[in-house]
Amino acid sequence: MNRHNVDGVDNRAEIREFLTTRRAKITPEQAGFQRGGGTRRVPGLRREEVAVLAGVSTEWYIRLEKGHISGVSDEVLGAVAGALQLDEAERLYLFDLARAARPSRPARRRTRQTVRPSVVRILESMTATSAFVRNGRLDVLAINPLGRALYSPVFDDPARPANLARFCFLDPASREFYPDWDDVAQATVALLRTEAGRDPYNRELTDLVGEFATRSEEFRALWAAHDVRLHQTGTKHFRHPVVGLIEVTFDSMPLPATEDRGLTMTCYSPEPGTPSEDALKLLASWTATATASPSQATVTGENAR
Repeated sequence: MNRHNVDGVDNRAEIREFLTTRRAKITPEQAGFQRGGGTRRVPGLRREEVAVLAGVSTEWYIRLEKGHISGVSDEVLGAVAGALQLDEAERLYLFDLARAARPSRPARRRTRQTVRPSVVRILESMTATSAFVRNGRLDVLAINPLGRALYSPVFDDPARPANLARFCFLDPASREFYPDWDDVAQATVALLRTEAGRDPYNRELTDLVGEFATRSEEFRALWAAHDVRLHQTGTKHFRHPVVGLIEVTFDSMPLPATEDRGLTMTCYSPEPGTPSEDALKLLASWTATATASPSQATVTGENAR
């Protein structure tokens, strides 16, 4: 990611690559064009075809795709998003890129995020659900005992706060822990890419991405795809070293308070009456006997110090 200045982020490379990769994903037929008899030189749509769909000139769209986005209105951005058939996450990301490119002095940010005591108490109250709070870098800042037990391979690394992205790409144990590692890796990078668009002034996130790009070929390939994602609900699988395979439904909820900006609470719950529910109950029982204070949530970030 590019460094920033007081006049806005120089994110022209990100804009260019994002729009180019989105354009390449759409066939002429999907966009309502008839494929001609000749050979097309580019995958997906041509720039002039996107311009027609968005109701702008070809010259204007070419300039936009080169990264000149700071003065573009929301209405025109919406038209481009519609022409490229962007989903909700991609549309939000495009608007975030435009907002970051506009001249403005960034607000002073807190470099150390903490989890409020009332949120920790909510985590503590969930005894049958694995739950944790993370930031946009995927640092786990607070986690309840069942979540700590479920993610025990992640916490084998003594570094704190535990980081889900670092575990995924730099710890070989992740490939055993995640039966569908490829899907987890794609989602992890998409979440980091989404956060990079939302918070381009986050130096810690920039450094994390740089570390992964240096150390993981798989991360580099996924980062170059410019995919983004809203990770709100779905199904996740684990192969736990104590209780075996577990399938849970996850629900992720951004914390609404101003002081919690950028923090997300994620909860994992199994379907009732399934082997996964039995496995999680067994894990909860194992956790209760293995800890002296089974109802106390673990705070793993700076506020643990």
